[in-house]
Amino acid sequence: MAKQKIVLAYSGGLDTSVILAWLKEKYDAEIITFTADIGQKDELDGLEEKALKTGASKVYIDDLREEFAKDFIFPMFQSGALYEGQYLLGTSIARPLIAKRMVEIARAEGAFAIAHGATGKGNDQVRFELTAAALAPELEVIAPWRLDEFREQFPGRAEMIAYAEKQGIKIQASASKPYSTDRNLLHISFESGILEDPWFDPSADSNKDMFVLSVAPEDAPDQAEYVELEFEQGNCVGINGDHMDPLTVMEKLNEIGGKHGIGRVDMVENRFVGMKSRGVYETPGGTILFTAHRKMESLTMDRDVMHLRDSLISKYASLVYNGFWFAPERLALQALVTESQKNVTGVVRLKLYKGNVIGAGVKSPVSLYNPNIATMEADPTQAYNQNDATGFIRLNALRLKVASGVEQNAGK
Repeated sequence: MAKQKIVLAYSGGLDTSVILAWLKEKYDAEIITFTADIGQKDELDGLEEKALKTGASKVYIDDLREEFAKDFIFPMFQSGALYEGQYLLGTSIARPLIAKRMVEIARAEGAFAIAHGATGKGNDQVRFELTAAALAPELEVIAPWRLDEFREQFPGRAEMIAYAEKQGIKIQASASKPYSTDRNLLHISFESGILEDPWFDPSADSNKDMFVLSVAPEDAPDQAEYVELEFEQGNCVGINGDHMDPLTVMEKLNEIGGKHGIGRVDMVENRFVGMKSRGVYETPGGTILFTAHRKMESLTMDRDVMHLRDSLISKYASLVYNGFWFAPERLALQALVTESQKNVTGVVRLKLYKGNVIGAGVKSPVSLYNPNIATMEADPTQAYNQNDATGFIRLNALRLKVASGVEQNAGK
């Protein structure tokens, strides 16, 4: 009789390596590992061989970078999403893509369940499982870190390392990096370990080796660099005159931004599960793209459309952060966002200097800015009659005057 199959999200680290062996033993099942290439670079080296040696019956390592950039990063950036005013959602936006592909593999392989190594305290468990619920409610989800028997067997890393050694699993467990990282095309995050102390300063000279994608701003070039981003309907389609697809845009902006120390964020954020956590992020390309997109909108987007979209930024960001990418409300919001972007077309020029992204010009063939109307000089178009402002102000002041009169009478 054929064994049951489980698809495991696999990184090759200590946790998922132990989970692979543990699942195979506990469920007497075939474990199919899945690793998404979403821009981790050399972190993927040797993963297939390691997974097979650890007990996987089959290994998927899929290059999802183009899909990640085109169908996830770019639509999210059109919305202006920014979680709690700082976080560009680099980890959050990757999880629904990973889970989507896991579901596809599980169905193709006839698996009864998917499994992940997210802990019971984090956001990723929610993101993986809400995606699975939306796309494949028939699949079971196995979350070992939420199982009492797993936590009793592995109360700490020492027990996991001992188990790995017993199983013949090669693990590079070291104190040289006393924090956890997560890297993809949009960013790299750092959390846990020494970063759990919010007074710890990761920007200090002694901690410079922690960062991967960017130099420290004080070590960036003393000469500013100008960069031009071309937009079509809210998406960046070119840099410095060269037409590029979304993946190439992200790779190029990461390179340019990292050189100038752009995109570092250190914040204490509110997790969906209720606790606060400290995260340090590098998002060089995303920071440039976010700034350029906003400047492009300032020239081309209708005022009330912009204000309506802006009123929904917090909601959109929370939906992404909390794992509701495939929820109907996010899809509905995306339709509004897409409509709002139809005229966000033109070129933005930015100056990059020691961690700063500075606006240096914007132009568009569909610009809503008319210098003849905005000028402080005589308006040659006569489109705006300053005398009209008198009635405009009088009508807007009416309710304020009425309210003030009521308060004065009440105080007598």
